[in-house]
Amino acid sequence: MEQIVKHFTDNDAYTYSCMYYILQKYPRAEVEYTFFDRNHTVYPEGFAALLQEQVDYMPSVVITDEEVDFMVNKMYFLPMWFFTYLRGFRFNPDEVNISQDAEGHLNILIRGKWYSTIIWEMVLLQCISQLMHIINGDMEHYDAALEEARTRAKAERALKNGLIISDFGSRRRFSFDHQDMVVRVFKEVHEQGGWSDDNGEFHKWTGSFPGTSNVYFAMKHGLTPIGTMSHQLIEFEENVSGLFECNFNVMRKFSDVYDGDNGIFLYDCFGDKVFFNNLSKRMAMMYRGLRVDSGNEEEQLEKIISKYESLGIDPATKQVVYSNGLNIDRAIELHEFTAGRMQDSYGIGTHLTCDITGVKAMNIVIKLTKMRITELREWHDCVKLSCDKGKTLGNPDKCRYLLSQIGE
Repeated sequence: MEQIVKHFTDNDAYTYSCMYYILQKYPRAEVEYTFFDRNHTVYPEGFAALLQEQVDYMPSVVITDEEVDFMVNKMYFLPMWFFTYLRGFRFNPDEVNISQDAEGHLNILIRGKWYSTIIWEMVLLQCISQLMHIINGDMEHYDAALEEARTRAKAERALKNGLIISDFGSRRRFSFDHQDMVVRVFKEVHEQGGWSDDNGEFHKWTGSFPGTSNVYFAMKHGLTPIGTMSHQLIEFEENVSGLFECNFNVMRKFSDVYDGDNGIFLYDCFGDKVFFNNLSKRMAMMYRGLRVDSGNEEEQLEKIISKYESLGIDPATKQVVYSNGLNIDRAIELHEFTAGRMQDSYGIGTHLTCDITGVKAMNIVIKLTKMRITELREWHDCVKLSCDKGKTLGNPDKCRYLLSQIGE
């Protein structure tokens, strides 16, 4: 089958931000990642072989001068030596083990040096999603004109209603071409500057489309690559500095690595209670804002505002990024609820890149499940608890133990 991922930067910005962090803080660390299908999909016979074929294509995918030049300009917080490293980077298929069980469920285990294996997450998820849509015949029924019109309507509704919205939809996209269209159309609508009412009066957009998490599409369409860090940094750190200090220590180490740049923190890896209990004023001031990726967003906003106020910080000077399975309608609700109390923005994924007429989107993730701080140390389980019980992943015994420590 044709190669799906053909560009080195067809990946999320946080992959490279986290990769550099790992090289700086844990260059000898080794990890395991595990694939989770929340829908328990039964994959067709031979799917593992098709996915392995895509993995075997990847060593030929190398970073280009154009991609380096773009990242140097737009991801300015990364040093020049890191791009020398990326020029020499090669995907290693030996790090990936793929199989199917007798019922057809897909099993994937990724193991190796953390700084190397981190790059597989997005590649594998993109390939799994697109392969399934090909096999299911979804591509044959895809109406390009209809889907572009639907995307344009979403963009107009978002920008008319004041949303600062970015594409976060690489991992479960319908296809590379569909995501390309989504980013292009949102940019085109943004550049229109506004809309005309029935009387012909022109109104400027109150929202904007600053960019996409996908570095390649940001480069292609002249946008900003959006993304800073991921849950895996906190999952790993829990085994280094403990449940109740891991958030603080990642905040401290990440801000040290980036010298205060790259400042949106994803705080919910072990729920909000653990995070808010030891969020210091120094770290709260160091970071530009927080990303809400689980739980009830209204409740989370009130907790964030209350915490900032308790630290003597004006919440209106801080950013909140909502990204928990949103659609446009829900984002508008949250924008109205936030009501200027914080600087709100929205990362929307599947609703933009796999909301296709007659198509069921995948519900798949790849998460860090084991770590050791060097090749000479013992392995430890990594888990994610989240504020949504359905997003809890990892060793069940460890999850139960940590929840008992938190008191939930």
